[in-house]
Amino acid sequence: MLGRSSLSRAGSFRPENLGANAIAMIGNLCFAIFVVGVLIFTIIAATYEPEDPLLHPTTKITAFLTSTSNATFQSDDTVLKTGEDFMTSNQSAFNTFINLTDVSVPKQDIPKQDRETQTIAAEEATPDCTADLGSPIDCTDPDIFHLMMRTAIEIYKDIHFYRFGKPVRGSNDSSCDMAWRFRPKEGKTASFYKDYRRFVISKSENCNFTVVAIGDYHSGGNARKKKKNQKPGFEPKQKVPVADLPVVGETVNDMLPVIESEGTFSRGHYLVYSGTGDRCKSMNHYLWSLLCALGEAQYLNRTLVMDLTICLSSMYTTSKQDAEGKDFRFYFDFEHLKESTSVVEQGDFWLDWGKWQKRNGLSLRLVEDFRITPMKLADVKDALIMRKFGAVEPDNYWYRVCEGETESVIQRPWHLIWKSRRLMDIVSAIASRMNWDFDSVHVERGEKARNTELWPNLARDTSPEALLSALKDKIDGGRNLYIATNEPDTSFFDPLKDKYTTHLLNDYSDLWGEESEWYRETKKLNNLVAVEFDGYMRQEVDTEVFLRGKKQVETFSDLTSDCKDGINTCHSSS
Repeated sequence: MLGRSSLSRAGSFRPENLGANAIAMIGNLCFAIFVVGVLIFTIIAATYEPEDPLLHPTTKITAFLTSTSNATFQSDDTVLKTGEDFMTSNQSAFNTFINLTDVSVPKQDIPKQDRETQTIAAEEATPDCTADLGSPIDCTDPDIFHLMMRTAIEIYKDIHFYRFGKPVRGSNDSSCDMAWRFRPKEGKTASFYKDYRRFVISKSENCNFTVVAIGDYHSGGNARKKKKNQKPGFEPKQKVPVADLPVVGETVNDMLPVIESEGTFSRGHYLVYSGTGDRCKSMNHYLWSLLCALGEAQYLNRTLVMDLTICLSSMYTTSKQDAEGKDFRFYFDFEHLKESTSVVEQGDFWLDWGKWQKRNGLSLRLVEDFRITPMKLADVKDALIMRKFGAVEPDNYWYRVCEGETESVIQRPWHLIWKSRRLMDIVSAIASRMNWDFDSVHVERGEKARNTELWPNLARDTSPEALLSALKDKIDGGRNLYIATNEPDTSFFDPLKDKYTTHLLNDYSDLWGEESEWYRETKKLNNLVAVEFDGYMRQEVDTEVFLRGKKQVETFSDLTSDCKDGINTCHSSS
């Protein structure tokens, strides 16, 4: 037996058998590699969670918002960029702001003979206006209008003025209120802002008028609303195309849209999403799913039936518990949404449906599988398409409808979602109190600073001593410095006061306090129940003020070598 075996092995190494043996060995090797590859792929497929594109910089977020991702969301607490952040501003149009030369009264406007008469009179006598010193200021006087405009342009040097409204009487005979539309000179967004302030004006014995005081941001409330028969305000010769741009500071009209008649309702076609696993997730997750529903409604040319109540995730609440019953309008601009696409609030819709569905024979198409694509529903004639989502996550996430082949068809209309103009008004108020002349630093601490395994240097690199060292070559001493931070102990930053005039979000709590406009308006939206200025609102305002700083210093770009998402992840967030 041994002899035969030895002979067999020896025979296998004969020259004529080498080719066949090599082929057999290569085949076995390839099969082994294939088996190992399948095993590795199976393990990855079972454990892999796609990264959240919202953690990427602006260029990648733009691509993310305009399609390409069926991401499973992570629990991030970043503030999502919304439609107005991606609007491209027409910079040539923004150059048409009002200069001092635009408001000067040209001599050629006065007839020649009158100019000569005025010159002689001025040389012969000094006017005496003593008798008129106590008379009311005429806010409609063009000279008063031009004085107020010139004074505003001279004092507020860090903003460009694009329109002035006609002055109106203020709180007494010596004050006038005037509104204007503006942008910060170094503004990076396409938004416009509206301010209206109270001017105190005095008249001297030689008939000269002087502005002796200007009130704070939004102090001139009488100029807020445009009167019905009011003439247009002063505008530059070339009008700025602002119709499609958000204007912060205008009166907000986000009342719920009403279907006016039975006939209008019965002729409509509607889409409603019922049930969801998206509730109480991060705000980014919520919006990504809502944008899918809005995209499908637009594709099907249907009115989206919206539930305007939001469950705020525990990551944004002080109680660390999910909070139901929040209103969409607290966080986002519903006025812009309802004027840009067809939506209706679900409470009113179901009342109307109950009244008129049987009478008018309105039919309903129930869809219980998210894999039934919008393309398959394009020819449905039923008055209402209801997508019903089950209880199993993640198959009950709304954004699953927009995955797969639908991604190339449904374009998420991210331009429909703007941030709440009430919150942005707080941002504008904070920036205005610093005269739009400030630098900003973002100091992220919190849980990350305590987790030294993932962020070994963060706590040390964001200490007051380290901050002073890092900022000395980036921001000049004596500057207004806005500190956007999640550090709850604001006294932590007191050492910076020796070199900078520091500002933190809590310094402006009166802007959402009980006497504030924000408090009154949100309370009215909330059935006269006071609304908490919650964690997401704080993050949103803090982030937006930071972004309006002339110089911006970031935590993970400028202050520390640690990676934003933990050790060894810097390459993934580039």
